[in-house]
Amino acid sequence: MSEGELGLKKTLSGLHLWGIAVGLVISGEYFGWSYGWAQAGTLGFLVTTVFIAVMYTTFIFSFTELTTAIPHAGGPFAYSYRAFGPFGGYVAGFSTLVEFVFAPPAIALAIGAYLNVQFPALDARTAAVGAYGVFMALNIAGVTIAATFELVVTVLAIAELLIFMGVVSGGCSWSHFTAAGWAGAEHPSLAMLGGLFAAIPFAIWFFLAIEGAAMAAEEAKDPKRTIPRAYIFGILTLVALAFGTMIFAGAVGNWPRLANINDPLPQAMKIVVGAKSGWLHLLVWIGLLGLIASFHGIIMGYSRQIFALARAGLLPRLLATVHPRWRTPHLAILAGGAVGIAAIYSDQLVTIAGQPLTASIVTMSALGAIVMYIMSLLSLMRLRRCEPLLERPFRAPLYPFFPLTALSIAVVSLVAIVYYNPFVAGLFALLGVAGAAVTRPRAGQRTRAQSDPMLHRPEIS
Repeated sequence: MSEGELGLKKTLSGLHLWGIAVGLVISGEYFGWSYGWAQAGTLGFLVTTVFIAVMYTTFIFSFTELTTAIPHAGGPFAYSYRAFGPFGGYVAGFSTLVEFVFAPPAIALAIGAYLNVQFPALDARTAAVGAYGVFMALNIAGVTIAATFELVVTVLAIAELLIFMGVVSGGCSWSHFTAAGWAGAEHPSLAMLGGLFAAIPFAIWFFLAIEGAAMAAEEAKDPKRTIPRAYIFGILTLVALAFGTMIFAGAVGNWPRLANINDPLPQAMKIVVGAKSGWLHLLVWIGLLGLIASFHGIIMGYSRQIFALARAGLLPRLLATVHPRWRTPHLAILAGGAVGIAAIYSDQLVTIAGQPLTASIVTMSALGAIVMYIMSLLSLMRLRRCEPLLERPFRAPLYPFFPLTALSIAVVSLVAIVYYNPFVAGLFALLGVAGAAVTRPRAGQRTRAQSDPMLHRPEIS
């Protein structure tokens, strides 16, 4: 960065980073995951979720090594660029961009669905677009304001999930949860294995985007110390909330009714306390904060990814502009929002492979995440071998067992997602090829990436 050029401002504390890490994900506890019940049943999906939780836990302990060694706004793009050069950087950057740009419209539509519970006359798409306007503006206003807001709504959203579990506990029964829980059958069989694998994207939704806190690394105070704490406490928080939410919601009874909707928690609570209960209204209002926390946080995430790719020369340089007053990448925020709003208005027009568009968006976002996880884990192992002297304030525990475990599960998940969602996978590949064709003419203009010390790769024999 040249002297006098505006850059991102270092203002975020460890508590802010924990709020971002958990807040990015916490909407996954409020909606999206229940589509997994439609594929695998409650018990089948429980098995799938354990499988994915192991992947995320081992991945985060591995990923934190990269985040602290290379605290770059590009996150996975930077790690893969350093490990594998421009092509590796492109694959990781494109995948991360798909993950973070496609997740917000799904969350915005869920915000609309939750508001529709309270105001039946309110169009869900109108509410979703309104959410984009409000939270893009908040993100543009400044990272400290945005991160503090994220922390507050995240804490409130966690409190609401605990309230939900407490209120419905009186009407819960394990027999309700297990009824026909193996993809509609009472007992497991080989026939239901397909449903377990098909449910993988929805188990990923429980944890999707936690890695986005890495993209705030350039804005963090003392990232080498605060990021590991944020990630470790973040993944422990999310694992506990994911299993608690899923089990309590399924145990109220009639879980098939909750399997294909965007507001499973209010509907689960309605079964226990009735449609007119004050608890239900509290859940809708405070539950919105869980969706808002993720929506707001992922806007922060996609904007930093767009900013980093543009700064490196993979996207138009204009998108790397930092607002002179607020020191935020305002044009990157607006660009990602334009894509999300277009997806929102396609919701009632597009059905993919018989699934609602929201389910397909979740799948597309999960596919981008899995490819990015694989690239990050490969980058970790390559950098361990090729740059043994790279400063690593945090080292992945039980190396190479942890990264290899995460990598193995990620590869299995990738195969399953592609096999059960060929149209979405084909669209992902088509977008990737189109993106490569657009960025390739810039290959000779990447002096900015080559001069970035965090992207620079020393000559390796």
